[in-house]
Amino acid sequence: MTAADPLDAVAAVADAVLFEGYLLYPYRASAQKNALRWQFGVLVPPAAAERLAEPARNRTELLLEPRSGATLRLRLRFLQVQQRALVGRDGAPLDELTVDGTPHLAWDEALPRRVDATLRLDELRDRTTSVPIAVPAAETREPIPDAAGTVRGAYVRTTRALTGHVLVSAVPVPGPYGALRLRVEVVNDASVGADEPREEVLRASLISAHTVLGLDAGSFLSSADPPEWARPAVAECVNAHSWPVLAGPEGSSRLVLASPIILDDHPQLAPESPTDLFDGTENDEILSLRTLALTDDEKREARATDPRAAGLLDALDAMGPAMFERLHGTVRPGGRAPDEDAERGGVGPTSSDAIPTLVTPGTPWWDPAADASVDPDTDTTVVDGRPVSRGSAVVLVPGAGSDAQDTFLRGVAATVQAVLHDVDGQTHVAVSIDDDPGADLQAAHGRYRYFRPDELAVPCRESAP
Repeated sequence: MTAADPLDAVAAVADAVLFEGYLLYPYRASAQKNALRWQFGVLVPPAAAERLAEPARNRTELLLEPRSGATLRLRLRFLQVQQRALVGRDGAPLDELTVDGTPHLAWDEALPRRVDATLRLDELRDRTTSVPIAVPAAETREPIPDAAGTVRGAYVRTTRALTGHVLVSAVPVPGPYGALRLRVEVVNDASVGADEPREEVLRASLISAHTVLGLDAGSFLSSADPPEWARPAVAECVNAHSWPVLAGPEGSSRLVLASPIILDDHPQLAPESPTDLFDGTENDEILSLRTLALTDDEKREARATDPRAAGLLDALDAMGPAMFERLHGTVRPGGRAPDEDAERGGVGPTSSDAIPTLVTPGTPWWDPAADASVDPDTDTTVVDGRPVSRGSAVVLVPGAGSDAQDTFLRGVAATVQAVLHDVDGQTHVAVSIDDDPGADLQAAHGRYRYFRPDELAVPCRESAP
């Protein structure tokens, strides 16, 4: 492939998916949260699926409008676990070996793998094509010498054979638009013993499995915000352990990323992010500073744990003050059109540079007790032309532009718990789900789901005059 390969346009975001959770801060083998790795997009061999409660296959379905003679590019990407065993000079297995003050550790690494296929859509109509997945077993040995050149031990790296297949098919969508429903299923066919532990099963698994799809003529339809005519057909699509989003630059429709992590259409990495941190639960600034604060011994262990951890530390050590400034306090202009604000009852700014003052100058906005003008327990906002406040019944109606995971709650009944205002003038409504058995427990901890007023509706019983 060349640098001009269209599928490469998705590589940066796809890599973030591939390595999400690969090695969590503090990046050391001894860290408890790195004892149970490989959480996303795991496809285990069928014999272990039920026992480990992990799937052996995923399914992606979406709509596309191809032109005559269109070609589909498919790229399956995943990680293969590589066991890095450590042995001494006599060949005996070791957990750790220190040579000239440098620790060496046994560890499971991961190798990025990919399977590419080019398929003519005309040949996929009403038939299924199988693309094979075949990775042979391998073993390599890396001697570990001391400063004098004497071999003190070795790393022995082994991988198990991986086998599987990708099933690709397309069926016409009824109607005059010429659309197709594309189905892509990734299946792990590898064999494992009936009682093999999870650690061994993962060495025969596809880790962080996801697919990148490209269309040379035509367009994919958004699964989160399809055109009105396509909504019934999109609602019939079945996506299991994979969620497709439009990828590439905003406005493009010829690339799709089908990911085990739910994303919005056209996901992009923040330009301020300087390196891969493998830990999506932290923001870059905090995680970078915390990593630099590790002790010298902790950094030595992190470097010995994994080559990617060593590269991460090198990258952070090389960051200057200007790079850290870029990570701090970045604000991207937002705002809504005036008519959109009118639909939301006048809540929020009407342009990216119109930020209203919410508190009296000099009032410490971080201390609610010092500002009597706001009270989440009694404040109201407008939904469907009616005021709602704490205790009001609402229905969740997230639409275009909403968080992708929130779309699964469309039509669900909820109760308002608080109306909140942020420092940018936006209104947020905290709600609890009515039929959530854990709602009381979450409320006791102050944990709610948050929606904009335009993502809510008043049920019929509330809207009666």
